[in-house]
Amino acid sequence: MRLVTFQGQSGPVIGVRLGDKVIDLSKAAPDLPGDMIGLLESGESALAKAKAAADNAAEDAKVDMSSVKLLVPIARPGKIVCIGRNYAAHAAEGGSETPTYPEVFYRGSTTLIAQGEPIIRPKCSDKLDFEAELVVVIGKLAKHVAEADAGAYIAGYSLFNEGTLRDYQRKSSQWTVGKNFDNTGPFGPEIVTSDEVPEGAKGLRIQSRLNGQIMQDANTDDLVFTIHNLLYRLTECMTLEPGDIIVSGTPAGVGYARTPPVFMKPGDIIEIEVDGIGVLTNTIEDEK
Repeated sequence: MRLVTFQGQSGPVIGVRLGDKVIDLSKAAPDLPGDMIGLLESGESALAKAKAAADNAAEDAKVDMSSVKLLVPIARPGKIVCIGRNYAAHAAEGGSETPTYPEVFYRGSTTLIAQGEPIIRPKCSDKLDFEAELVVVIGKLAKHVAEADAGAYIAGYSLFNEGTLRDYQRKSSQWTVGKNFDNTGPFGPEIVTSDEVPEGAKGLRIQSRLNGQIMQDANTDDLVFTIHNLLYRLTECMTLEPGDIIVSGTPAGVGYARTPPVFMKPGDIIEIEVDGIGVLTNTIEDEK
């Protein structure tokens, strides 16, 4: 099932995409929660009900995908947990050793933008870089999760472009500032439930394309810390809740490591793709 959040007549609405149609769950299943976190918190039975409602939706609940304005799938995740240098080749291109423990940092929800919205290059920097990443969406409360059981806690997967201001990233020993400029974190376009994705999202090709040119091209099998291992390690120290997301790391090929460096500029089009999950596309604009 492919879950989306889109702009309805009176505000955000959650739906299920079926081909070129979106099923408006506020009409097809009005007794379900009206937001994505609420749906996830309601558990597997609610997801099953959403799927059944979509499969049997009346015509008045169907909307043409071409007319839908997609929003960020989860507007304000409780946690946006990001993992640095989780592909060995990416660590190497930056002159670093492969990590022996996940390099964890946070993003804030004010960085998030949806499919089709512009990434904003701020006035203070022209070193805006791209990072293709697979997103893990947590489906139920997770604490002290065994690696072998981790799949049961994953509701689904999505895409992220972790726009990074490289000069600000390096102004301190922590990366937080360079990763938290407003409107630099495309997330979406939809959440693909885990039953439609290989266990642990293994064996999936991941790419970024800048103006049609392939910049990053790798496979999730190359992750240093697998998706299930990340859940084990993270829940050793923190409680993950429904709607939390894990941004699992980017492969080699980022702009700053190229000769000469390649940074995104106004008018550029950046695409992130992962097999079976979809394509996330955004343009670049300068801050007004």
